[in-house]
Amino acid sequence: MLERAEIVRKEYLRHDKKFPHVWCPGCGNGIVMGALLRAVNSLGLDKDEVVLASGIGCSGRMPTYIDFNTIHTTHGRALTFSTGIKLANPDLTVLTVMGDGDATAIGGNHFIHAARRNINLTAIIVNNATYGMTGGQYSPATPYGSKSTTSVYGHVEHAFNIAELAVAAGASFVARSTVYHATHLEQMIKKAIQKRGFSVMEIISNCHVQHGRRNKLGGAVQMINGFKDSSVTVKKAEKMSPEELEGKTTIGVLADVDKPISTEEYLRIAGEAKEKADKITKAKEKNGIKRYEE
Repeated sequence: MLERAEIVRKEYLRHDKKFPHVWCPGCGNGIVMGALLRAVNSLGLDKDEVVLASGIGCSGRMPTYIDFNTIHTTHGRALTFSTGIKLANPDLTVLTVMGDGDATAIGGNHFIHAARRNINLTAIIVNNATYGMTGGQYSPATPYGSKSTTSVYGHVEHAFNIAELAVAAGASFVARSTVYHATHLEQMIKKAIQKRGFSVMEIISNCHVQHGRRNKLGGAVQMINGFKDSSVTVKKAEKMSPEELEGKTTIGVLADVDKPISTEEYLRIAGEAKEKADKITKAKEKNGIKRYEE
């Protein structure tokens, strides 16, 4: 029998067309893509019933390499395209991969309202704390004091906590992991896909070329290993003081609630409206009325 990695490679990658990839050596996007494909494989999903949408950025290249139904959309608008796809065909499994800037800067309005509406899809946000593809500008997730091409003397703004923003906006499921915790990451992505409603999977990743180099964080290995030291599980964090949690990142499930799903509510309302219209039509036909007035 083929090893799992070989099955995933043969089944889900466009390996005869789109490789080698364009990501920098050591980039966390490869780890994210591998975890995503293993999660889909473990869930036994038919790849022809899966849609992967992306915006613009390093992570936006992912649909190029993956043999699902894919769409590479405009900057910040991946969730709007995904919403339309889900409304057109609610039976599809819709996954939306975005970077921190793509999702929470130009796409921030779409992000919070997708959570508020509780669209039945999965948002996968690769948070590397920078705009890596376009030259290393600061993003809404860039830490205070960090250097970037647009904050050469240190960033004076404070970063979004993306996962907690998703919780506050009303997402049904919110989880966080890192590219160091590859097995944990796969498990969290599986949970996010399985959850009915708007699911957010924040993944802390590295951009050692644009962010790490300017902030003396080391290369890919050093940055990825740093996620091990700076991460604590949600369960462990509950027993830690605010002082102990300073500088730490909690990983695991941050929210898991059941709420009405907007696409299903829309179809319910549409069905009720059609039923009412049919009753009016039958009444008109029965009474010989050519024109109905309230």
